[in-house]
Order: sequence, then structure tokens, then C-alpha cells
Amino acid sequence: MIEFPDSTEALLRLASGRSVRAGGTDLQERRHLGLARGPMVDLRDVKELATITVTGETLRVGARVRVAALAADPAVQHGWSGLALAAGALATPEIRNQATLGGNLLQSVRCWYFRRPGARCFQAGGEGCEARAGDHSLHSCIDLGPCLAPHPSTLAVALLAHEAEIEVAGGERWPVAALYGDGSDPRRVHRLPPGAVLLAVHVPRTLPGERAAYHRTSSRSRAEWPIADAVVRLVVTDGAIRYARVAVGGVANIPLRLGAVEQRLLAQAPTPALLADAAALAGEGARPPPGAAYKLEILRATVLTALEQALGEAVPKDSTTVVAVDAAVPEDRP
Repeated sequence: MIEFPDSTEALLRLASGRSVRAGGTDLQERRHLGLARGPMVDLRDVKELATITVTGETLRVGARVRVAALAADPAVQHGWSGLALAAGALATPEIRNQATLGGNLLQSVRCWYFRRPGARCFQAGGEGCEARAGDHSLHSCIDLGPCLAPHPSTLAVALLAHEAEIEVAGGERWPVAALYGDGSDPRRVHRLPPGAVLLAVHVPRTLPGERAAYHRTSSRSRAEWPIADAVVRLVVTDGAIRYARVAVGGVANIPLRLGAVEQRLLAQAPTPALLADAAALAGEGARPPPGAAYKLEILRATVLTALEQALGEAVPKDSTTVVAVDAAVPEDRP
């Protein structure tokens, strides 16, 4: 049974014990596979969840805003370019036109062991991670917990870099990092309690002179989940980097801020050598499962490219840095 509330109040009365459907790009597939069951609440008619507003120093994006609308919004493009770039590059045009902000943040993992009838891994309610002993070539290279499936949300990476907060029904706000935890719980992709509803995301105003970039690396240019992706926000004043935020996805079971990379950049002149040194710190100390070890070099190359794209003309053009990735990218999986 599907119910269609027409207001947030009606939604909250119905949400307990039901799946919440927005664009349906994830939930419908899981229902088809038998991984999600029971009654649904569809957000189609809850119009207040489909708005983008700027109030003072904060951008508020409703959970039902389509990813394509987020990417195309002039205010987002002008004031929160890292978020707009990430939204405009994820998945395919067809998916961006259907998928929503909330659905992207709360989608389930795309592991091929989970996404099959009869799945028995942690995510499906079982007692292990089948990928560990099986094919984990497109799984996490930064191993944070029992589940090796990489976190699937590109918008989570962008919002982490923008230090955003989610708004939960009832007025409570959480930092985006708190929505995903530390990766130690293998059964949950996010930390919203049952019956809770994500209403919106609040993103603070970016800084004057900020430079931003989004870069993804995948085995195909379109219609492929990233092997690694990165959102970078930088401010350069008086010839040095004064502010740095670097967040990555596709490489761990949660989106990650790369604190060591950020610290290496601060108070330094933006030279090719500096960017290469900073990017080399991505994944430092990680102990990847053997089949995913190659992804660490791809992660570093992805971060380096995003840094170079963000800084653009701020980096001297009389020298270049080349990063060689000596690893074969596995063939695509269904």
C-alpha cells in the first residue's frame, strides 16, 4: 500500500513503520530484489520539501529537491559551487532528474553481494561481509569496519566538505558527519532512527574568494559509480592557502574528510609540488583489503586533480606534476 501525504504534518503521522519514497531510484530496486518490503509513504505531494531558499548566510535545500534542480539553481551555482558541481556530475541525466537530495543521502550501499535476491550479508540482516572473502575490487580501500561496501552518496561528500547540517522532523539538526557515524556499524548506512524523517539540509555561506572543484574517477565517463570522488574548497589570499576542505567518497563505508591533506595545504603557497605532497597523504596509514589496494593511488590522483581544478590559475604554469597510477581498473560489474 502507498500513501501520499500532502504536508509535513501528515507525513510525520504516517512515517512510522513505513518506507519513505522520494525519487524511488534506490527504494524501487530494493523492493524488486526483496530487500525492502511493507507499506510506503510517497513524498510526491509534500511541496514544502521541494524548495531551495537562501536565508541570511544559509542555504536550505528541501529533501525532495531533485538533484538536477539543485545542480541548475543559480543561487547554488553562485554561492555553493562545490555542491552544484557535485550534483551536476553524479550518475546520469535521467537519474539526476528523478533522484532527490534526501534519497541520495539515505540510499543503501551498491555492493553486488547485497544487491541480489537471497543476500545474507550484514546489510541484508546476515552475520558477515561476503565481499571480504569474495570480489571486493570496487569496495572500500580505507577499511573502517566490518562492511566493505563504499558509501554511495556523492552529495554526502559535497555536504561534508561544506560542513552542512541535516534537519530532522521535530527541528533537530545534525552535522552531516553525525548522520553517518564512524563506519563501525555494518548494518546501517545512516544513523537516522526508525520513523525519523530528513526534511532538509542547511549549508553555511561559503567564504569570500573561495575556489571549489569536484572530480570523480570511474571506469566509464558516464553511468558508473565512482571508484573515487572528491570535493575541494580552498581560499587563497596573499599568495598562500588560508582555508582548505577536502572530502572524498567511494573509498570507505562513510564519506570522509581528509584532515591530513587539509593541514598540509594550509599557510603554503599553491605550487604543483605542494599539491602533489598533499594529495599523497590521502589514505595515509590505510590497510586496504588486497583486491582494493589499487584504489589508494586512484584516490590520490583524484584528490590531486580536484586540487588542481580548484586552484586553476593560482598554480604557476611553468612546471607540472604527473601522477602515474600503476594499477589496472577492474572490469565493470553489473
